[in-house]
Amino acid sequence: MDENKNAPALKRLKKPNPLLRLLALLTTAALLLGAMVLVIYRDTINMNTFKHWLDYQRMDTGATGESAPFSHAGGDKLSIAYLNSGVVTASAAGAHYYGLDGQQLAEEVRSLENPVLTASRSTAVVYDAGNQSLFAFRDGEKNFSLSLEGGADLLSARPNDGGWLAVTAQQSGYKGAVTVYDRRGEPVIQISLSSTFAVDAAISPDGRTVAVVTIGQENGAFFSRLLLYAVDKTEPFAQLDLGGMTVLDMDFDLGVVWLVGEDRLLTVSLTPEGETVQTCFFSPSYLKGCSLGGDGFAFLLMGRYRSGSADQALLVDSSAQVVQSIALTGQVLDYAAAGEYCALLTGSQLSVYNTSLEFVAGVENSRAARRVDLNTNGSALLANDQQAWLYIP
Repeated sequence: MDENKNAPALKRLKKPNPLLRLLALLTTAALLLGAMVLVIYRDTINMNTFKHWLDYQRMDTGATGESAPFSHAGGDKLSIAYLNSGVVTASAAGAHYYGLDGQQLAEEVRSLENPVLTASRSTAVVYDAGNQSLFAFRDGEKNFSLSLEGGADLLSARPNDGGWLAVTAQQSGYKGAVTVYDRRGEPVIQISLSSTFAVDAAISPDGRTVAVVTIGQENGAFFSRLLLYAVDKTEPFAQLDLGGMTVLDMDFDLGVVWLVGEDRLLTVSLTPEGETVQTCFFSPSYLKGCSLGGDGFAFLLMGRYRSGSADQALLVDSSAQVVQSIALTGQVLDYAAAGEYCALLTGSQLSVYNTSLEFVAGVENSRAARRVDLNTNGSALLANDQQAWLYIP
């Protein structure tokens, strides 16, 4: 009798495909490596940046590198900001915060007489210059709002990458006041001035130092000063006389205070030994535009004549030296700088450059964009009066 007659038959095993096996091993190794990196560097990896990267992977940018446009609230005096976490627009109709897919995350619908939008990589601030309302957006929500009382007027509000905020205002009883808020919106220090007007302020990336620009009058002439404060002291530790320079824009970037005037750019480098001041004069050219959003450089648009459009773009480093320049042939509608990139938008094209002002990417302006902002990875946010979209080289 055959004892194996009723035994189940052995199945012939299919030999695995070597290519599929190799792909599975590579995928497993990549996942394990990624997990190890997250564990080892969990304190230094920016998870918002990682989420930002995942958002990019889900986008269909087509052959041109442009994502599908989404509608925004629009309004007169429109400006835009491209954050790591989304898009913020400001206009006379208020402030709106969108995800990269166009989903609305937060808004503040109200009439703004003089809307101003300032932004760091993490935080955008919208305020009504000369009035009392201010709103800060970060991490997918309206993070902070401020309404000044007692007839106070907002003059300036500048966030740093950590979400700290320096707010300059005219308040009753003082010629000027600067209040520093931490990332939770809690006041850290208020600097109140009684003899000169505070007109602008910026806080360092580490939140330890605030730079304040003041204007005063002496013997019938106006003069400006830069005051530097530690955030736990109400007296400045350094002072720089700026003469008759009117500061149009400023930034505080990695130990350097950038100051832009009508005819010059100043860099003030802070070191343990003291402060070093260097100047780039614009003459015989005239300033047409400036972005201080890049890392360690200023992106300037210059023109040969007081009236008319820009005919040259310059890159100025932290030692106030012109390191690169290119000639401009078309009318510039908008411009931006972030990280190691800068961009020019004309009626026909968006052009993205590196810090050598070499062309690295571009796309035809087929949707009539009039505004542009950059992310530090070189991708661009474009917008017309009704729509916004991303360009990812």
